[in-house]
Amino acid sequence: MKLNFISFLAVATLLAGCAGNEKKTTIVTTPDTGMAADIRQHIAVLANDSLLGRKPFTRGEDKTIAYIAREFKKLGLEPGNNGTYFQEVPLVEITSASQEMKISGAATTSLKPGVDFVASTRREVDSLSLKNSPLIFAGFGVVAPEYGWNDYKGLDVKGKTVIVLVNDPGFKAKEKLFKGDTMTYYGRWTYKYEEAARQGAAGVIIVHQTEPASYGWQVIQNSFTGSKLYLQQADKHMNRCMVEGWMSEEAATKLLSAAGINGDIREYARKKDFKAVPLKSTVSLSLKNTLNYSKSHNVIARLTGSARPDETILYTAHWDHFGIGKPDAKGDSVYNGAVDNASGVAAVLAVAKKFTQQKTKPKRSIVFLAVTAEEQGLLGSEYYATHPIYPLNKTVANLNIDALSDFGETSNFSITGKGQNDLDDYVIALTKPKGWDVVGDENPGSGSYYRSDHFNFAKMGVPALDLHNGSKSIQRGEEFGKEKAKEYNEQHYHQPSDEYSEAMDTKGMAQTANLMYQLGVKLSNETTFPGWKKGSEFKAIRDKMMAK
Repeated sequence: MKLNFISFLAVATLLAGCAGNEKKTTIVTTPDTGMAADIRQHIAVLANDSLLGRKPFTRGEDKTIAYIAREFKKLGLEPGNNGTYFQEVPLVEITSASQEMKISGAATTSLKPGVDFVASTRREVDSLSLKNSPLIFAGFGVVAPEYGWNDYKGLDVKGKTVIVLVNDPGFKAKEKLFKGDTMTYYGRWTYKYEEAARQGAAGVIIVHQTEPASYGWQVIQNSFTGSKLYLQQADKHMNRCMVEGWMSEEAATKLLSAAGINGDIREYARKKDFKAVPLKSTVSLSLKNTLNYSKSHNVIARLTGSARPDETILYTAHWDHFGIGKPDAKGDSVYNGAVDNASGVAAVLAVAKKFTQQKTKPKRSIVFLAVTAEEQGLLGSEYYATHPIYPLNKTVANLNIDALSDFGETSNFSITGKGQNDLDDYVIALTKPKGWDVVGDENPGSGSYYRSDHFNFAKMGVPALDLHNGSKSIQRGEEFGKEKAKEYNEQHYHQPSDEYSEAMDTKGMAQTANLMYQLGVKLSNETTFPGWKKGSEFKAIRDKMMAK
């Protein structure tokens, strides 16, 4: 990232100048304009090269969390965790180095790491090896009783390595399967790993395909190589497969073809009578691991409610990104993550500022949580959700902000997983007077509902909202907005080019942040709790929790 030094100095000077000023000022411009300026200033700092890409366990983490805590303190927010702004998150960093993957049998070849495949392990051991592990094509790798689907039926995969497809059978199917083009959790790569482990497989390799994955192979090469972070576990992750990885579509096509599986492999795997296919080949792969045990940090602050302080509205955004990684064509190796997710943290800080400027304190407490290691598998939010500082049955809602678009104001908003809970209705009520539309996930096949921190709170039963500015650009129209979204996803998502630019239009980010603020104000002054809608898989969890 090449941030103009004068601009950065101006931002730094402005922030430093506010350090000792306890007077709460009033925004004199329109709310969105004032928030837009605040958001721009925060992104300029958080996405600066000096923060080294904000990777946990690095100096970049130290600088990032110090900045966020300092901003919370400037706003007059109290420390959110028993006198401190930090919640320790115990993690293990595993750096796996692999040699070539040897395929023997019907298909005999050597695949290159980082080119044809990526592989790692969660097992906390110095080294491990797959030796002539039989390969089996297990379709989508899904066991879904409610959909009458079991790719592992009658299959013993102990000691074997399964090859599975990304997404679920419903995506682009000719007949209605699962939820059609809307990905279920069965389509998420994390589920594929979890299910293969439950089945006792030695290894699991996902076939990458761009459309059903919703991102290109270069994202896998950048995001699934190098060191990986995991929450520390008592069993040292020995319950997981020895090897978890991805394979390029080109390499997979050759492997499957050698076993007689040709043509559209997704159509082949979604047949009702599909049975897993032994590929008449084996795989051998060795991994050497470097283990590093340490603690990362969530950053948490609180504005105590005036009437019902034990009830909490929880705002979240993840502060982390990928640090220093593979250089791009321009030689830039800093993964600054300006949109993903300096924008979300900036928005949460802007919302926090608005709450501190209210003349009347909210009746319920407002908690602001910047979580770590989202890019490593939603780890910081998982840790908080399983080790909550404030009881989850008293947590009214989780309002999550992740990766806001930088092309200006829109006349619509997108709710990831729209239709799940009552928070949708609140958003619709707030936007209707302004003539704004509220739509569902504009790319439902990407599985976005399972790809950000709100999911960990949903899994625990807390009504969770993930809100984004939509694609209908007010100034330049919907096609422009869709093209900008496509450009970001294809050219900048998880790339060094996701960096701060003075050309960023942060007014749309402010529009979303202001809407989230208004939602929080409404929730904070109510006595009722929003719930999950009938048919949501999270409703029973919440109902049981609230009955206690």
